[in-house]
Amino acid sequence: MRNHRHYSVKTLAVSPAGINKNRLGKIIVTGFLSLSLALFVLINMAHAAEENPYAANYKEQNTSNLKSLNASPDTKLFVSNHKDDDNITMLEDGYDMIGSSGFSATEAAPDLALQHAKAIKADTVLIYKKYESAKTASSKVQLIKEAAKKGEDIDPNDLVEEPTQYYFYASYWAKLPMPLLGVHIIKLKKSTNEDDTEAQAEPGLRVIAVIKDSPAAKAGIARGDTVMKIGDMALVNADDLFAAVKKYAGQTVAVALERKGVPAEVSVAINSRS
Repeated sequence: MRNHRHYSVKTLAVSPAGINKNRLGKIIVTGFLSLSLALFVLINMAHAAEENPYAANYKEQNTSNLKSLNASPDTKLFVSNHKDDDNITMLEDGYDMIGSSGFSATEAAPDLALQHAKAIKADTVLIYKKYESAKTASSKVQLIKEAAKKGEDIDPNDLVEEPTQYYFYASYWAKLPMPLLGVHIIKLKKSTNEDDTEAQAEPGLRVIAVIKDSPAAKAGIARGDTVMKIGDMALVNADDLFAAVKKYAGQTVAVALERKGVPAEVSVAINSRS
């Protein structure tokens, strides 16, 4: 590319009659090779994206374009088999999920998940692998035995050995700045009939995770608590929580909650907005 740019400038400085044909041929060849190389790189990049199942099956969870606070994060990869517990741990450690990938395959290299995690600027990616199915030699023998007992014919296709199939799942996380309060909540509902066709919202918001070192953690709010009020504001849904935290930002306020059905009250020094 550097030679091509150099030659192009020089050709503009001479008249058509003074152009050296050999040099002109080199210019054309150099330009063609440079263009071909660029197209080759673009095609390879597109092909690589198609081959990466983590990228192809990625679904964004956060709608606010969440990504790492670092421009070039040192993305970490962990392989685990305790997804639900890991989700709570990540929330408590101050992370939020950017999105996830889920698909069935015979194999999917962890490096491909890390590659996609870096592309979306995630701080951490967690990978899970679960057995789905396989047609092995032992399963074929079992199939033959069962068919012999029942006097049934066997479909030849059922005897073809297939590679083991797994379900792969990856979750991508970004570290958040310290929050104003520091709780992750859900809204609980109780059914009003035996068929569960109707549900009525219960008062308060259930805490599913408390961020470490946050105002909520320092005040003693714990996972499983139901937060009923912040100051004079009753909490019915998530929007109420956001509004209350915004109203009392930078202040110490009383928080009414229930812990295992017993009413309690704590004082929380809510962070101020920076």
